[in-house]
Order: sequence, then C-alpha cells, then structure tokens
Amino acid sequence: MNEAMSLEAYLAQGGVLTTPDNVPARYRGELLRLMSAFVDSELAASAGFAASINHAPGIKARIAASRITLEKADHAERVLAVMASFGADAARYETTHDWAARLPRDADLGHARQEGDMRLSVFHYPITGWTDAVVMNVLQGMATGVQMGELTRLSYAPLAEVFRAIAPREARHRELGSEALARLVLTDPEGVRSAVDYWSPRVRAGFGIAGSDRFAMLRNLGLRHETNEDLRARWEQSSKQHLADLGL
Repeated sequence: MNEAMSLEAYLAQGGVLTTPDNVPARYRGELLRLMSAFVDSELAASAGFAASINHAPGIKARIAASRITLEKADHAERVLAVMASFGADAARYETTHDWAARLPRDADLGHARQEGDMRLSVFHYPITGWTDAVVMNVLQGMATGVQMGELTRLSYAPLAEVFRAIAPREARHRELGSEALARLVLTDPEGVRSAVDYWSPRVRAGFGIAGSDRFAMLRNLGLRHETNEDLRARWEQSSKQHLADLGL
C-alpha cells in the first residue's frame, strides 16, 4: 500500500511509467479505460467512413477516404498492442462489436456510452452521403487534434509515444477533409450548413460533461492535464474560425 501511494505521488508530480509492472490498480484501470475509448472510436470511425468511399466524387477523394479508413484501423491496432501488454485479449477484443453498426440519425445520446462499447457517442450516428462525411470528418478531426494534446502527454510513456506517432496522421485526415470541404462550400453550401448544424453538437458532446468529478483524480495520475471545458472551448474557437474562413 505504501509503495502504491508513493507511486501515485510520483505521478502527481509529473513522473512517468514505462512498463505494466507494479502499476497501481487504479492507474491500470483508468489507462485501460482510456485506451478502450480510443480503440473503439477509431474502429467505429474506420468502419463508418468506409461506407463513404463509394460516395466520393472523384478518384482523389476516393483515395483520401480509403487512406482515412485504413489509417484509423491501424491506429486502433497500435493502441490495442499496448492494451495487450496489460493482459487484454486483443484477438477477442477485435470481434466484440459490429463497428459499422449505427443508431437512428435522430437518436439523442448526449455524452452516453453504450454498454460494453467505449466509442465516443458521435460514432454511433450514421453518415449520409459525401457532404455529411466530409463535415463530420473535419469537425471531429479538429476535436481529435485538441484531444491529442492530452494523449501525447500521458504519464504512461509507451502509450504517449504511440500517440505522438499517430497525431500527425490524424492531423492529415483533418486536412484532407478540409480540402474537400472547401470544394463543397462552393458546390453544396446548403448541404454543408445542414451537416454542420447536425454534427456540431454531437462532436461537442464528445468532450464530456463540465465539472467532471473524475478530473482531479486523472490529473494526479498524469492521465489528464486540461479540463473538459478548456478542451471544448479550444475546439469551439478553432472550428468556428475554420468555418468562418470558408465563408460559413
């Protein structure tokens, strides 16, 4: 007990861990929870975006959609490998859910997660058509960029290293979406506005509740650094500016 308490004090002071050995039970549980949320979200994002490949209006757009679909699955695999080092059954995990399954488009999940499925609620909503896919990719991609600032500073060094390798590719996914969005603003402005109105509150919900009572504990473990409110505010500011730059 004394050893575990001293290790948590070490983490609270900015220390890092490098192996699963002697990791406190609470730390292990929260780290696995964090990794599960990321893996589930990436697998669901990959499966959901795969259906949009055939909606792409040209060869370059199809290549971009295919790249996003492939790399998000690859990102999930990389983090799942870290989960396996903590004893997670990777082979069983990959077949737990139908990652392409979606709820009705008018469902209202808010911040809720489905039982046994840790994907962000935004990945439970269906994508309808190319414009919808592009807008969702841009708004959620910007949210992922904000959240990567937390993930790349995790106190578990092997996972933080994986996220630092993933972050530039996630940023490129958003850039590919932004290039497509700039074209859609000229050809389908009303469709873009409708999609922005639909996806904005659903992406916003992914930042979690304000005043989370778990934040202090996660910060002490080195698994969080900024509050949900601060991260959400940064996303709102950057996404608003990005859309304004496109004339929306």
